[in-house]
Amino acid sequence: MLVIRYALFAAALVGSLVTLQLSLNSPWWLLLSAVFVALTIVGIIDMRQKHSTLRRNYPIAAHIRFIFEELRPMLRQYIVEADDDEVPFSYDQRALVYQRAKSELETRAFGTEKNVYNTRYEWINHSISPTKLHDNNFRVDIGGPDCTQPYSASIFNISAMSFGSLSPNAIRALNKGARLGQFYHDTGEGSISSYHREQGGDMVWELGSGYFGARNDDGTFSPERFAERATLEQVKMIELKLSQGAKPGHGGMLPGAKVNAEIASTRGVPEGQDCISPAAHSAFSTPEELLQFIAQLRDLSGGKPTGFKLAIGHPWEWFAIAKAMLSTGITPDFIVVDGAEGGTGAAPLEFADHIGTPMREGLMLVHNTLVGLNLRDKVKIGAAGKIITAFDIARTLALGADWCNSARGFMFALGCIQSQSCHTDRCPTGIATQDEKRWKGLDVPDKAIRVQHFHARTVATLRELVEAAGLQHPDQLGPEHIIRRVSPTLVRSLSTLYPYLQPGDLLNPDYQPEHIVFQRFWQGARAETFAFSQ
Repeated sequence: MLVIRYALFAAALVGSLVTLQLSLNSPWWLLLSAVFVALTIVGIIDMRQKHSTLRRNYPIAAHIRFIFEELRPMLRQYIVEADDDEVPFSYDQRALVYQRAKSELETRAFGTEKNVYNTRYEWINHSISPTKLHDNNFRVDIGGPDCTQPYSASIFNISAMSFGSLSPNAIRALNKGARLGQFYHDTGEGSISSYHREQGGDMVWELGSGYFGARNDDGTFSPERFAERATLEQVKMIELKLSQGAKPGHGGMLPGAKVNAEIASTRGVPEGQDCISPAAHSAFSTPEELLQFIAQLRDLSGGKPTGFKLAIGHPWEWFAIAKAMLSTGITPDFIVVDGAEGGTGAAPLEFADHIGTPMREGLMLVHNTLVGLNLRDKVKIGAAGKIITAFDIARTLALGADWCNSARGFMFALGCIQSQSCHTDRCPTGIATQDEKRWKGLDVPDKAIRVQHFHARTVATLRELVEAAGLQHPDQLGPEHIIRRVSPTLVRSLSTLYPYLQPGDLLNPDYQPEHIVFQRFWQGARAETFAFSQ
């Protein structure tokens, strides 16, 4: 980094000058002369080099700009940024996770710092007759009619993050925390590593387009290799990744320089060669083939709950999958809706900022479609996308989810400081790096306890919210319970902001949908193709 280079240069220069001053007992002007000579040398180098026009045109002065560019994220985070600026997570959000993870005091005094008359402010209406619940171990039973090994999942779990993206000790701490707290740990598409297995926590195995851990040498899906791992007792569910919030519709590549022997063995790829995650799957090409592949994965796993994760893109493609459930008679046991606001993976700016449907709109679409087809009781829905607090969970459940996942929330519990250097292999906290000198500093027993505490205290606060609303269980939360200010003088419940379908609406040939997405794209979706039919 430039900052480090300049800091070392400055330290060496000052040290040399101080030594010279002490040894020769020279007058003070000798120091100034030495500094002048050093800067002159830097200026000459700047004017002669050809890599940077700015340095040639503005020798010496250009370095000041470069230093501030390097320092900008830190300056913004600790000096410029307000407590509630979500870029991407606010100081308040991070502080709350740290406090819960460390079991520190998390209450606030002197009232809210939010302007409750700003548009988009949201709240839960409370009851004059609050309830009293004696347990906050909220579980969700996942497993449809074709599942023979249903799983009881926590209402709050660790979202998909792969070994390779995260360090060995980060994986160890997350999985151990999941075991201690009795919730699940999604492996991400990087397959099941030894670090996942040694801690004994429940796992959801995410299978991406690279079929890592379950692939033939040519990159195609291997039923035999899949079955070897899918039948492990520690694997509780199978999740086929169609797309993710970080960069939907975009493949990925782990450069060969980073594919060491350990990662190569875990993923089933050659060591030292680029590891490609294709943008599209090779095991299916139509909605009906997708559902048939889901059924195959479920059979090969021994009947474990099997579903898929997606970030909603073209609505007619999702409608085509839903119609394929009817034409094939095959339903996934669950669907995880990932939002465009999510993403621990590095992505091009255009994909991070402008590709994919945000989680709330995507969740509403999936939930409504399944309700309209009378399939909602057969298919559970998980959701992920910037979920940190108990209110985030409550709002997501109210929109139609059965449970929630969080990735960056649990990274904060591990000690992430949002340095946004995940893709550089220089994560300062040892979480998102394969640099052994960095990740060995992450203490697994300590961080596993923090992961457990963050989960436990967040779910306990969710229980308190449910009690305040006068309800008996989080599954009673509906859009009518969440209120949003849409103007300085007007508020609406989410039930009026998001039109909801009634059971069987989409099976009625005379039904006239109110929602414009259903009006425009439902009739043109076909179970046998992802293409839209005019």
